[in-house]
Amino acid sequence: MAKSHSRRQFLQDSTAATAGVLLTAGAVRAQQEESHGPVHESHTDNVPPNAHEHVHEHSDGRYLPVEVPDVPKLTYEMDGGTKVFRLVCEPVKRSFVPSWTFDLWGYNGSVPGPTIEAVEGNRVRIHVTNKLPELTSMHWHGLELPISMDGVPGVCQDPILPGESYTYEFDLIQNGTFFYHSHMPMQELIGMVGFFIIHPRVPHDPPVDRDFGLVLQEWAVLPNNTVPNTLSMEFNWLTFNGKAGPDITPLLVQIDERVRIRFINMGMDHHPIHIHGNTWNVTGTEGGRIPPTAWVPGNTVLVGVAQARDVEFVAKYPGDWMLHCHLPHHMMNHMMSMVGPMAHGSGVPGGLSMTSGMGMLQQGNAFSEDFGPSLGRGMGFGSDQEQVVSNHLGNAHDSHQTRPEPVIEMSEMPDHGAMKHEAPQPSAKDATGQETAAHGDHQSTASINARAVPGYPQDMFMPDDQAYAKPENYGLRAGWSGSVEGMTTLVRVLTPEMFEKIRSMQKKERVPSEQTEPSTHKH
Repeated sequence: MAKSHSRRQFLQDSTAATAGVLLTAGAVRAQQEESHGPVHESHTDNVPPNAHEHVHEHSDGRYLPVEVPDVPKLTYEMDGGTKVFRLVCEPVKRSFVPSWTFDLWGYNGSVPGPTIEAVEGNRVRIHVTNKLPELTSMHWHGLELPISMDGVPGVCQDPILPGESYTYEFDLIQNGTFFYHSHMPMQELIGMVGFFIIHPRVPHDPPVDRDFGLVLQEWAVLPNNTVPNTLSMEFNWLTFNGKAGPDITPLLVQIDERVRIRFINMGMDHHPIHIHGNTWNVTGTEGGRIPPTAWVPGNTVLVGVAQARDVEFVAKYPGDWMLHCHLPHHMMNHMMSMVGPMAHGSGVPGGLSMTSGMGMLQQGNAFSEDFGPSLGRGMGFGSDQEQVVSNHLGNAHDSHQTRPEPVIEMSEMPDHGAMKHEAPQPSAKDATGQETAAHGDHQSTASINARAVPGYPQDMFMPDDQAYAKPENYGLRAGWSGSVEGMTTLVRVLTPEMFEKIRSMQKKERVPSEQTEPSTHKH
């Protein structure tokens, strides 16, 4: 867009054409931004700015903020007609679920990085400071901008060295769902990505009532490690917005609202994202808005690596609907070799080291017993060569076949929701007073002769509602957490009464946290 169509020129033209007429609310805000110096955007983490005031997209300059659960918004200042943002590249500790905290790299203390929101036609200036131990750079994925701002080290600019800063400045001539990320490949896989959303100056039709964003990421974390293996081609943690189910905050909407969900994928796998009980249209990509005549209806959208996809639907059906990647391994947490006969008995080793499993031997003879058949590459608890697993199947009640007990002692394993089937315990209540399924509430669902069936066990149902008690989960059926793992969350289509009750609970929870938790970044 030419500079003659900047916000300042737009206001001047509008004022001349409508002298004596009151300015719209959006124009007043734009005028204040330019005439009164720096303006700081309000910052909310889990409760969106529109939580207590319903706002549609309007042509007068306002827009509906995008809710990115569990990820903060990036604040900005105004310098004349330019929005000024600041990003800090730095190590970040992030808990995917309670008790599982990992060492990642991100921006401004967050993985994914904080969400940038602006409007088509804005001019932005983004200061990037490198607090990593190595060089980095910043790429603006999908944006049309001058080559000097594209962020590829060596090709477009010098790398940003540790302790140094680099300033990017350009006009936003598009609208849609985009993202920013380091252009160093392994840094991308350790967490360095964030939303860059550009709202249209002319609103889309039909307007949406709720707008959400989800960042798709995957991680390979080896035993006794907190740092993801960015060279791995296999993954055992899958996240939306840096959280794994059941710890992902659900998407809350009211019945009959029109909903948009934006997905971006920064990883090694494509993800078929599926919603239960609803049909959506794919309305946008990383190239912007798709013309309505080309919208594709469905309930599963493939979000490829480096792609963005926008979907929209009307939430007609009340309920708590699952939204998840439909790759089966992506619906679990901390996957390990614990299915079928690998789960019990003795026999084949449970996994060599990563290098040995890939055929890269450090010592010894390739034909030795140490490098014989194994089951996996050591991606989970106890999956090493000393803890062998069984290739023996038979009738558990056959007196001629004595089944050995598992070599792995559960008491020796960390208690992170370990595989247990216990007798029912008294029902518990979460912080909101709701009845929940406490860890261990579930009874064993296996038949008496389960071990005689080839392939047993395959799945385990382990609800632990208490660990995930928060306002957004209020009213969920007891035991819900047993089916929400990995890259899985819920779209909660609520009655107005339930919606307002949860919003009220969010507000009460947020007030004390704002008083006791000062912000780390004050830009």
